[in-house]
Amino acid sequence: MRLLWLLLPLVPAALSQPTNDSDSLLWGVYRPNLYFGIRPKIPQSLMTGLVWFSTDGYQSISQPRHACDQGDGLNSYTWTEYDAREGGVQVIRDGKNNVKLTTQFLKVPGGQHGGSWAARVKGEPMDPARPSRISTVFYVGLEGLGGLDMETEENENGLVEPMILAGSSAGLDEFKISIVDGPANFATIAGPHAKNFLHRLGRTHYAGLRAPPGNVWQAKDLIMQNIIKHATEVLEPYREQKADMPDASFTLQLSDEVYSGSNLYAVQKFFDGPFQFDVFFESASAKQKLGPEILDEGVPALLDSYNERFERVFPVSESYQTDNIDSVKAFSKAITSNLIGGIGYFYGTSIVDRGFAYEWDQDDDDASGSENAGKGGEKGAKLTEPMALLTATPSRSFFPRGFYWDEGFHLLHIGEWDNDLSLEILKDWISLIDEDGWVAREQILGEEARSKVPPEFQTQVPTNANPPTLTMAVTAFIERLKRLSPGPSEQELGMDIGIGSQVPLSDVQPATPGSRFLESQDLALEYLRSIYAPLKRHYEWFRRTQRGQIKQYGRRARSRTEAYRWRGRSQQHVLTSGMDDYPRGPPHAGELHLDLISWMGFFSRTMKHIAEFIGETDDAIGYEEIEKAIIANIDDLHWSEEHQMYCDVGVNDDDESYHVCNKGYLSLFPFLLGLLPPDSPHLGPILDLLRDPEHLWSPYGLRSLSASHPEFGQGENYWKGPIWVQMNYLALSSLYKTYGAQEGPYQERAQEIYKELRQNLVSNVHKEYERTGYVWEQYDAITGQGRRSHPFTGWTSLITLVLSEKY
Repeated sequence: MRLLWLLLPLVPAALSQPTNDSDSLLWGVYRPNLYFGIRPKIPQSLMTGLVWFSTDGYQSISQPRHACDQGDGLNSYTWTEYDAREGGVQVIRDGKNNVKLTTQFLKVPGGQHGGSWAARVKGEPMDPARPSRISTVFYVGLEGLGGLDMETEENENGLVEPMILAGSSAGLDEFKISIVDGPANFATIAGPHAKNFLHRLGRTHYAGLRAPPGNVWQAKDLIMQNIIKHATEVLEPYREQKADMPDASFTLQLSDEVYSGSNLYAVQKFFDGPFQFDVFFESASAKQKLGPEILDEGVPALLDSYNERFERVFPVSESYQTDNIDSVKAFSKAITSNLIGGIGYFYGTSIVDRGFAYEWDQDDDDASGSENAGKGGEKGAKLTEPMALLTATPSRSFFPRGFYWDEGFHLLHIGEWDNDLSLEILKDWISLIDEDGWVAREQILGEEARSKVPPEFQTQVPTNANPPTLTMAVTAFIERLKRLSPGPSEQELGMDIGIGSQVPLSDVQPATPGSRFLESQDLALEYLRSIYAPLKRHYEWFRRTQRGQIKQYGRRARSRTEAYRWRGRSQQHVLTSGMDDYPRGPPHAGELHLDLISWMGFFSRTMKHIAEFIGETDDAIGYEEIEKAIIANIDDLHWSEEHQMYCDVGVNDDDESYHVCNKGYLSLFPFLLGLLPPDSPHLGPILDLLRDPEHLWSPYGLRSLSASHPEFGQGENYWKGPIWVQMNYLALSSLYKTYGAQEGPYQERAQEIYKELRQNLVSNVHKEYERTGYVWEQYDAITGQGRRSHPFTGWTSLITLVLSEKY
């Protein structure tokens, strides 16, 4: 990592020891549900967090900032630069409390336990003409085995600065944490009744608390209870005398008490105007003392290194037209940084019901149907054994947990920046595939994750799938390998072998760190072989449990096996498809779903690519045969000559098969996943539908449902019109890599549509970011304005790949 050499004069002790590449990912801001929370990738370990509120009156105490919450009404918060191996800078604008917070996080390698780290929290008024009086509470909590103690002594003047905590835990061994004031902090020490509080004014306050096992995540509640209890006791005489209240900063203070057996320590400071304080975590095995200079010099070095590298990895293509290129570049960096800064480490139990099934999923006559649906699966929601997952979260405020549907898109972006990080996340997901081949579509691990999920969505069902987007990450990894060294063809080698089994990767150095698996043939093959068996099990689970019926209802198709339907749909929703409320026909055991058969075609192609790469030749031939059968059946079963579009298939009251045709994203799926050949006669009508302003085309991107559809914008209006970035990304990718690149009757038209769609999509997302301070879950189909969850730097951050034309 280039930053290590920039920091060489600052950290000689750390650099005297070898750095393990995986160690550089041990620590991180892996509590993305918090505005600022640091922890290691270790179950039941150390967790830190930041709480703040205004002391310009007593009102703000009712809404302290801690967990990301849209209800807080922050103007914006984003990592402007962030790298998972080195650290970065986050800017938080809290207009209600008139403070701009900057959090800096810097990793310092060394030792045997993932290294040390330093953090700095700075504040300044957003509006200098208004008061900016802030109290911050930085806390450190420890779960599991180990201990945490306060080493700092007290005298008649309060704490002897700095505040020092000493601890030890499994996986971290011994460590120290120091919280150090900046050089020019000022706190209010004058005001009504100030003389009654001289012994507590302008000082650091603290509390040592006992959090029950598994409950350190509730630190904010325990801390605020302590502050309010102390304030209530102090203020009682003033209430009795009906006197003016003391200044809030004199009373809203921690108790300065430490309970025996404390595993949660909170350190509170008060500021009036600009402020700064530092936090240093020092691993004892690093044998190194950290101080402010590591941040003074290290953060600028990190930013220089990051910005130079970002320009190289994600340059804005010259074909994108803008009058403000600097703003676009800053925007692209921010959404990439917030995606990677939104990676979380989760550990805990999940809730699973192995016996649940809707009426139309029960007693399936098709032998290939769902195994547990109404066939003796144990009913009732039960907790699983604890599991761990490193995952990028779609939205820090609204969806701070792992989503299968989203993760494949996340990994396309992350993989371009840090290949090995994307593989580590992918491996974690694959490790969740159970012995039957199932993996839950939502990973709601532990009570903290469940606290953000309505009860009706917490339980996962092992017959329910989700779009297998993880396969996109596998395909992207193989493409990166081939891009570095395509090697000689099998014909040139004169051997019938898998590409990866004999061809050495070149010595060309990849453009980004985190690329051990790109540089080493052995590591790449070892990785692909390690994921192949569980992925194959997962693939077979899809084919077994999501199989649809062909023999019934007078259907004709070239293949008698390749048809699919989503299990787990309700009357109004098909949550398992990822397009929750998109209009479908009435539920029926005989329905067939176009998007799922398209995903299975893509999944088959991915499995073929992996099998080829690792030399599983027979398997590769089998996958290719299935892929061809699926593509043939997409035409045979799902193409409506009458409507000139691909459609779902339903069953009417007379038990006859019919096409369910709703113009929208669903209609595009064979095109979106690149399954149609460039000379397909169906490609022209698809491009017509896509480009028609009466249907999907808008100045802001492709709508999810035709503007002429009777359900457009109706009901909850989730997938009934709004513009989604990941679906537009798939369209752009197909236009750029396939239909605009390969010869065919529609090549020129595909190129024209690509250019215009890319400009529309990127310009709107950037404009809304500039207007609101956020990127959004979706964009209004009529106005282009951001809608629903924000910040949504999950798949919406794909805009960076679109800008740099990396598909």
